Amino acid sequence: MPRISLKRTRTDVATIILYIFLVSTGLIMINSVGAPPEGYDLSLAGRLATPMGKQLVWVVISAGVWLFINYLIDRNVWIVGAYPIYIFTVVLLFLVLVAGKEINGARSWFSIAGLTFQPSELAKFGTCLAMAAFLGQYSGRLDSLRAVAYGCFIWLLPGVVILGQPDMGSTLVFAGFLLVMYREGLNPLLFVLGGFTAFMVVLGILFPFDALLAGLLVIGLALYTFLLPRRAAVWTLGAVAAGAVSFYTVQAGYGWQTNAVLGTALIALMGFHLMQRNTKLVGISFFFLLWGLALTFTANYIYTNQLLPSHQHERVMVWLHPEDADPRGSYYNLLQSKLAIAAGGVSGRGLQQGTMTKYDYVPEQQTDFIFSAVGEEQGFIGAGTLIIVFFLLLWRITVIAERQRRTFARAYAYGVAGILLVHFLVNIGMTMGLIPVIGIPLPFISKGGSSLLSFTMMIAVLLKLDKHRGEV
Repeated sequence: MPRISLKRTRTDVATIILYIFLVSTGLIMINSVGAPPEGYDLSLAGRLATPMGKQLVWVVISAGVWLFINYLIDRNVWIVGAYPIYIFTVVLLFLVLVAGKEINGARSWFSIAGLTFQPSELAKFGTCLAMAAFLGQYSGRLDSLRAVAYGCFIWLLPGVVILGQPDMGSTLVFAGFLLVMYREGLNPLLFVLGGFTAFMVVLGILFPFDALLAGLLVIGLALYTFLLPRRAAVWTLGAVAAGAVSFYTVQAGYGWQTNAVLGTALIALMGFHLMQRNTKLVGISFFFLLWGLALTFTANYIYTNQLLPSHQHERVMVWLHPEDADPRGSYYNLLQSKLAIAAGGVSGRGLQQGTMTKYDYVPEQQTDFIFSAVGEEQGFIGAGTLIIVFFLLLWRITVIAERQRRTFARAYAYGVAGILLVHFLVNIGMTMGLIPVIGIPLPFISKGGSSLLSFTMMIAVLLKLDKHRGEV
């Protein structure tokens, strides 16, 4: 039996360096973006009243919390108190619906002594602990439907409550816990089904249903012909050619005739494979075909008939059909963000020299759209460096996760990685038009004390657990 050392290990210095770099970059960018054209008031009171000054106060608070976690709190407090902390954060989510302050149409903040605090940020930390405790209890294996249902309930509960504020961006972040569930044994086929579902919904909005039906039928034909016993390659090429012809005939107005021919051919091939007793192949492919048809038809019908709430319909239009959006209305934010990023070029215009951000052409440039300010003032080099640092931090967290002896610590680390990954991808993606515009901060960079404090607590507890990874 291997000998387990009870000696504490050193704190992971690389993670601390990456954290300090990101927080410092955030302060620099908030200071640059928030600078008025006439310059700052140089007095201490004037400085503290600026966006950068307010953020600096939260940096000091976060640093104090970091030291408190690392030197005054035993690591077992987080293990034993995981569920109580989670319940406390969920209770705060319910309370904010009743007694919270409404900002930009969302009742998501508590206002205390002039400072606003968003409990949804703290709920992410609490849910990380609860997921870690749950997976530690189940020995880290999600090998039953009951375990999967319990795990999903833990992160769906705060997500649904936050959706009622309403705050779609923060709700979406909780899907990051699927990463830790995958690491701990969740069936990967569920991710294939989820990816297929999202892809079909997007296609249903982008293209007419007749064209999508022809495409799905051709894919089915290609699959079945490739698996024929002889001359599979020839049949596959024929199916691809049929797909190309089908696309053009559908575009020319012969949609139902083309789909009738393709459907008849597909049914014939399905019958052949059933006679060959390939029932599993036929069953799975038929399910995906029906599911894809249902998704594309529903998505196309809902979008075409504008059955979504007006603001959600506009967000989807800006994302997938920007040519139909109003450049002075719903498309304005994204358009200005793209222009600011493009204006930065390779090396950027320099700090406080970005005209798009300096003169407030980009809305919410200190919070949701701060990456566009990075792109304009620091250019491709600065924006690329920031992205690389984020990926290095995510890589470092996974390294820390995989060297843990306890399931609790490993699951907690992957929970933190999942939350950071979703924040990172969604925020940067929306500033470039790759995904719909959803209000969500860029971790450590965007202005926001609640976000900074929450992510600091996540990293601090992670390093605390890692520091004791050699202990039983």
